[in-house]
Amino acid sequence: MARAPRYDILFEPVKIGPVTAKNRFFQVPHCNGMGRTFPSSMAAMRGVKAEGGWAVVSTEQIDIHPTSDITGATEGRLWSDQDIPYLARMCDAVHEHGALALIEPTHNGKFAPNNYSREVPLFASHMPVVGNAPVQARAMDKQDIRDYRRWHLNAVKRAKKAGFDIVCCYAAHNLSLAGQFMLPRYNKRADEYGGSLENRIRLFREIIEEAKDAVGDTMGVVARFAVDELRGAEGMEFEKEGREIIEMLAEVPDLWDVNVAEWENDSVTSRFADEGFQEPFISFVKQVTTKPVVAVGRYTSPDRMVSLIKNGVMDMIGAARPSIADPFLPKKIEEGRIEDIRECIGCNICVGWDHLQSPMRCTQNPTKGEEWRKGWHPERIAPKTADESVLIIGAGPAGLEAALAAGRRGYDVTLAEASEDLGGRVARESRLPGLSAWGRVRDYRVYQIQQMANVEVFLGSRLEAAQAMEFGADHIAVATGARWRKDGYGRSHQFPIPGLDGAGVFTPDDVMDGAAISGPVVVYDDDYYYMGGVVAEKLRADGLDVTLVTPDSVVSSWMHQTLEQHRVQAQLMSLGVELVTSHTLAGFGPDGVTVQCAYSGKEKVVSAASMLMVTSRVPVDSLYYDLVNAGGSAAVSRIGDCHGPATIAAAVYEGHRFARELGTTPDEIPYRREITELSSDFALP
Repeated sequence: MARAPRYDILFEPVKIGPVTAKNRFFQVPHCNGMGRTFPSSMAAMRGVKAEGGWAVVSTEQIDIHPTSDITGATEGRLWSDQDIPYLARMCDAVHEHGALALIEPTHNGKFAPNNYSREVPLFASHMPVVGNAPVQARAMDKQDIRDYRRWHLNAVKRAKKAGFDIVCCYAAHNLSLAGQFMLPRYNKRADEYGGSLENRIRLFREIIEEAKDAVGDTMGVVARFAVDELRGAEGMEFEKEGREIIEMLAEVPDLWDVNVAEWENDSVTSRFADEGFQEPFISFVKQVTTKPVVAVGRYTSPDRMVSLIKNGVMDMIGAARPSIADPFLPKKIEEGRIEDIRECIGCNICVGWDHLQSPMRCTQNPTKGEEWRKGWHPERIAPKTADESVLIIGAGPAGLEAALAAGRRGYDVTLAEASEDLGGRVARESRLPGLSAWGRVRDYRVYQIQQMANVEVFLGSRLEAAQAMEFGADHIAVATGARWRKDGYGRSHQFPIPGLDGAGVFTPDDVMDGAAISGPVVVYDDDYYYMGGVVAEKLRADGLDVTLVTPDSVVSSWMHQTLEQHRVQAQLMSLGVELVTSHTLAGFGPDGVTVQCAYSGKEKVVSAASMLMVTSRVPVDSLYYDLVNAGGSAAVSRIGDCHGPATIAAAVYEGHRFARELGTTPDEIPYRREITELSSDFALP
């Protein structure tokens, strides 16, 4: 299928100094939980993006020296020539598909506690490091600055040896030393690197110019810069110093990669920001430079992309999360297959697992992180190994993905759903405040399944074991989900709580089912992810007085991992939801809800007519056990929340894994591991 001519502009080449990008798709640097720790996984993941049509494929931040050590995070490292080989492997994977490889050398300044290297952190001025570590960075003297410039230049030269085509000089997200020097609240210096704006940008100018002098005839040199911190007058503002900096350095780099800081602003979830929300902050850049401009916005619509190019907002479409959700997004546009794009839902699960120092995962793309470990490809799957049929019971995220992937393998698939709607928990949860974009998980899979003649879908089909066996399927996957429990059992309670077995006790399932709930209501959140805050917001919007109680010290604490906890708490406070933190649930009775301080044990009563429990879920797995106990010739599996309640991403992954493993016998450890070899001079004491 040919692409529409209106998209031709997206496939025009763009010069970045001495190198040329084959189209306008630019995968900006992004963390991935792999880096130097899992370098084979990292290289394969980047290579798949190049195969998918991204003209520029970037690393994550690459630390350049032991004084920039952020051990704990699984980022890249380029301290010496020893680090060149694994980065060269990534370059090879990217070049194989005609893309340009970009590296982002970084010194983290006060964001580097140097836990591994034990070096004293360096910064523009004396200041504690970020976080609660009892460590302080010391103010850099002139020799330190000369050393930093040398370290950065050495990293640039090593990047050239590794095979990179572009080097990115980093001053974004408040994570880099050169960028931190620009900010008056950090930079208290009285020398030529402090005071005036020209002095504060001196270090950034120097590392760009030195990179260009060293490699500018062979590599493009990019400036990545945050034009606004969204802090008002306390920080960088795009209408003031942000614009002035671009004007002062306008023609120095070969390309500008612009955004807002900090990371939680640059990568806001769909719950709190629409696609393209950064445009008002960065749209001035092309007015003050002749160099190409790239920016991000979680863009997935090619028409929006074309508009951005034609209206002079940017020259290249930058992406991190959309390139994770669909590495083949550019190629699908190029081939006229727009309806096949797996659109990012903006949930930041990818960010969450990077924060957990683990290979990233994606709610939309179950192959993310498995490109090398399991050899999974986002667009290719092995054909079926036998002429067999598959029955999938339950059309939630696991069931839909299992049906889609098994159908693509060529199996005859029957998908039976008890309700009249497809999507399961995704369909229900996407109707809650701020989660509408999550419906893309359902929409993508439903559309793809509708195009497949070998997948039959039956709605309103609640099956018992005997009925399921009558289908005569060779494989049965039970994907019947899970239900929230009312009894309080969860992280903080492994025992019955008085009063929860009577009237007036509800769960998120009741909210999503439209149950009539009387106020005032207490939401008890022992889950710590999004559901407690979302249902509190929903009930408050319904006009009820709401108090959210949690044993944790903040609400929705796991959402620190997805960069949105502070926004959740601020949202609830602005809506008038009362927050009671560090309290466990002691009971529910006629007088209200009794809660107990997690530290002192002191009790108090919160007035409530209703209690909404957000603690844990129980798999709906009785059908699975009925089928197992009934015997029969079919191979029976359970997948998704029916197997083990978790995230939507986990359910999609389990559905995909079920389909991939049909007709195979997985090894006990079903993936390849990266095991670091002991050095030759290692000897036991």
